[in-house]
Amino acid sequence: MRDHSYAVSLEWTGNRGTGTSGYRDYAREHVVRAEGLEPIAGSSDRTFHGDASRWNPEQLLLAALSQCHLLSYLHVAANHGVIVETYVDDAVGTMRTDASGGGRFTEVTLRPRVTISAGNPETATALHEEAAAKCFIAASVNFPVKHEVVTTTVG
Repeated sequence: MRDHSYAVSLEWTGNRGTGTSGYRDYAREHVVRAEGLEPIAGSSDRTFHGDASRWNPEQLLLAALSQCHLLSYLHVAANHGVIVETYVDDAVGTMRTDASGGGRFTEVTLRPRVTISAGNPETATALHEEAAAKCFIAASVNFPVKHEVVTTTVG
């Protein structure tokens, strides 16, 4: 086993001059940075007084799950002789808030549409299960990550 370390920095940029003097008195804007990468402009969801033109943490969680599954799937496909030509995912998630103002995701559904040019389409579809087991991010969350897979072939 090996440990892998990651580092990001986060800077809140939403002080409108009075800090957090009131719930509506500050902006939720922030910038996420990592060495050598373009910064990510973030905010909260518009529902929570955020800027809808910026990425929110809930979208970033969905993106991380979708990316992780893609990369795991490409790995297992290559190992099993399935040649992937295209892969598109339209992921959706459900978050439930509670009376205290907190909440949690209750589920995420990934919807990969995969086109293959070699390999058995049934195998290609079944490999999503193996990919899901190898996805680091999905293994780290406490809600179900479901898959609605469509596999097509070109030839």
